[in-house]
Amino acid sequence: MNRRDFVKFTAGAALASKFPAEVSAQAGQSEIPRRTLGKTGEKVSVIGLGGYHLGVQKDENESIRLIRTALDRGINFLDNCWDYNDGTSEVRMGKALRDGYRHKAFLMTKIDGRDKGTAAKQIEESLKRLQTDHVDLMQIHENIRMSDSDRVFADDGAIHALLDARKAGKIRYIGFTGHKNPEVHLKMLKVADAHGFSFDTVQMPLNVMDAHYESFEKKVVPVALAKKMGILGMKPIGDKIILDSKTVTATECLHYAMHLPTSVVITGCDSMPILEQALQAAQSFRPMKEKEVAMLLAKTAPAAMAGKFELYKTSHEFDGTYQNPQWLGPGAKRETYPAA
Repeated sequence: MNRRDFVKFTAGAALASKFPAEVSAQAGQSEIPRRTLGKTGEKVSVIGLGGYHLGVQKDENESIRLIRTALDRGINFLDNCWDYNDGTSEVRMGKALRDGYRHKAFLMTKIDGRDKGTAAKQIEESLKRLQTDHVDLMQIHENIRMSDSDRVFADDGAIHALLDARKAGKIRYIGFTGHKNPEVHLKMLKVADAHGFSFDTVQMPLNVMDAHYESFEKKVVPVALAKKMGILGMKPIGDKIILDSKTVTATECLHYAMHLPTSVVITGCDSMPILEQALQAAQSFRPMKEKEVAMLLAKTAPAAMAGKFELYKTSHEFDGTYQNPQWLGPGAKRETYPAA
């Protein structure tokens, strides 16, 4: 790598150095670091257990064992969604949270409904499946269309169902997610501002490939930090697709995402070896030096161009609400941004 390239990639890594992430090990938590979830003040594990893959695991009992092992080993952030595996992921998590495990978890799930009625119905269904009277964080799922923010904040939009649920004590905090394009996230934040609403969290892809292409890290993270939002990194390994580039290891992927100012890095675990990999990555994490980050970005840059290993940005493969627009509510049609 010549000097010009090194300077280029050092500049790309500057964001992580400018906003050092808070890391603090908690006694009795198996050395899994905890971070502050933005302005909420909540302490969450640096690694979060993704909900989708729990429903992919064929054995329900194994899924339950994965969740409880994660909680016993110091992970407290649990991710889920109303639509994951037709509700199976939430059902299994609800069973795992019996017998005193609920109090160990900071429980998050998501809804797809864009109108108030659909959103309210999905909130109730999620609570029933999860066997709890409240979730700690409820997020608007798959903010992937430029029209999503307008629908959410319409007079009969989903935000009103979320506010009603928060007032009733069914949810504590409100956020949104998305994986398509940073401009869609920025519009959601702009529309929220126009309505005098402040989100507690935002979830987005944050990984070694994102740093080079339609980057959430560069465009959304600074805005979220300024708003003191909890930053939830997802797809640190890109559903294993990033590993197909042969440029980076799973541990390097996880460490890069943890090096960013993320409150938590959510990763899917469908087996004990994969869970152990995540636990070991969290336990071994140390803030990366600027030169280390630059070198990592330099070796992944050629593969990252054009989003080849970020199919959630460049295709509909990961767009559940595109494949099932009825989840959004009455009258919803297949659309996304950008067109794929």
